[in-house]
Amino acid sequence: MASSGRGGGGRAARFFGGVLLLLAGPLSAACAPSPHWTDFREGLISRDGRVIDPSSPALITTSEGQAYGLFLALVNDDRDTFERLLTWTGNNLAAGDLSRHLPAWQWGRAEDGEWRVLDSNAASDADVWMAYALTEAARRWQEPRYEALGRALAAQVMASETVRLPGLGLMLLPGPVGFHPAAGRWRLNPSYLPVQVLRGLATRLDEPAWGEVADSAVRLLTRAAPHGFAPDWVLYDAARGLMPDADSRAAGSYNAIRVYLWVGMMPAGDSASTTLKLAYAPMHERVLSTQMVPEEVDASTGVVRAEPGPPGFAHAVLPLLEALADSERERRFTHLFRQHVEALPLAGYYNQVLRLFSQLWLQGRYRFAADGSLILSQECR
Repeated sequence: MASSGRGGGGRAARFFGGVLLLLAGPLSAACAPSPHWTDFREGLISRDGRVIDPSSPALITTSEGQAYGLFLALVNDDRDTFERLLTWTGNNLAAGDLSRHLPAWQWGRAEDGEWRVLDSNAASDADVWMAYALTEAARRWQEPRYEALGRALAAQVMASETVRLPGLGLMLLPGPVGFHPAAGRWRLNPSYLPVQVLRGLATRLDEPAWGEVADSAVRLLTRAAPHGFAPDWVLYDAARGLMPDADSRAAGSYNAIRVYLWVGMMPAGDSASTTLKLAYAPMHERVLSTQMVPEEVDASTGVVRAEPGPPGFAHAVLPLLEALADSERERRFTHLFRQHVEALPLAGYYNQVLRLFSQLWLQGRYRFAADGSLILSQECR
């Protein structure tokens, strides 16, 4: 496999099923759950299977949290937690049937004290990650029920949360309602577009339309960051193309931080991997020069508005730093920065999620193949 551009030095190569993986570190000695996953599970997942964000008085649960929980449970080979999360999600967010209803994105304690759905609109990032986790769990645990449910959920996403945009192609909308503010104009969220996950759905479902969505995502991600910093939200106009989102002040912050994470974890064999990593190299260079990750950037100008971000932000950029380190100095900095980041105190739902995605990937517990399939470390398989 040929490689070009930045990245790759100093990492060990290993083959899994004919796919060359560049690993950031040694594989886990055993497939025991990560201590950070155990902390997350014990601290933020209720006994009946909902991921709780304690930062809100409503103690909300989001479909995003449920989807991330499903994926992370799979990576930790924690089938019991996976099943509890899935059951709660179907019963409470999908009117009892996830195969027929997209999950509502927010559930919690209402002002009248009742626990219920607070916003019935769906969130497509959660729906995509959930469908992906289900189809990959079906393969890992040989469970046809997960396969059927993942396929049904993915079909709902394709029917209700995609649109063909002139000049971009088949695109994933952030949700079924509320993201088409005017004729010929749509509001999009780059962090909802993990290219490897979209490719994985195309592979697992044998559905070319998901491949189209992945290719459109690459186009959007490449064009949405003219200065190398991802925006939280962006407008797409049929006549004018991509435009800064005025409602969010073109900010790149708590949504956008996931773009660097997803891009940093893209497999080298993906045809868009090098292009996207180089497109976001300015974030890598910013961290190298300042030794911190900004909390907010004006994505339309590249001007930093606030820094540093919370500890989870630093965890989120580690895979990208690893991928783009192409000199001994940069590799040494990345190693020391990673040590510093892993020693930081960290709390809260979002910080913990970002850390889990990043650290489990850096530890080699999971990778994505070039076709988007999930590859678990040998011990976890």
